[in-house]
Amino acid sequence: MSLDGCIAGPDDGPGLPLGRGGEALFTWFGAGDAPSRFYPSFRMSAASAAYFDAFADRIGAVISGRRTYDISNAWGGDGPLHGVPLFVMTHRPPGQVPSGASTYTFVEGDIATVVAQARAVAGDKDVSLMGSATVQQALRQGLLDILAVDLVPVVLGGGVRLLDGLDAGGLALELLEVVDAPGVIHLKYRVVK
Repeated sequence: MSLDGCIAGPDDGPGLPLGRGGEALFTWFGAGDAPSRFYPSFRMSAASAAYFDAFADRIGAVISGRRTYDISNAWGGDGPLHGVPLFVMTHRPPGQVPSGASTYTFVEGDIATVVAQARAVAGDKDVSLMGSATVQQALRQGLLDILAVDLVPVVLGGGVRLLDGLDAGGLALELLEVVDAPGVIHLKYRVVK
């Protein structure tokens, strides 16, 4: 996330998935010498690699909105986390799904329905949410326990804001972890309910 709260820059879409300037949010994935166990092509700082791999190791299912799915070009069938089941919240399932390492399930329902299905598949692991709409809906319904933010020292000046449209004073967070790494600060908060 940028310092001004954006997870993608202005004008994001299938041709420009991260929007204008949004690629700056992910430079830390290639700013070091430590490879990720999950994505060896990611060469991060040792601190970021340890944080990223610990996070990825805990994920048993991922939830995405349809817009994120479309903009990412369906991750080529491999999902945002290779091999981990992906649940896509949508009112219009696609006609075709790319084949790959991840199973894709399209759910026509509200965020609570999608979370319940993803939790059942994840077992004793965590469910990760991607995209601003899914995070915002889960927060509004009290379904989000942890908010993890990779804060990058860049200002995008607009775009997709992660926490846009939430009620003022409606979100209380308790800081659980801070990892200061080159080009990014990894923050983990507990959502106070």
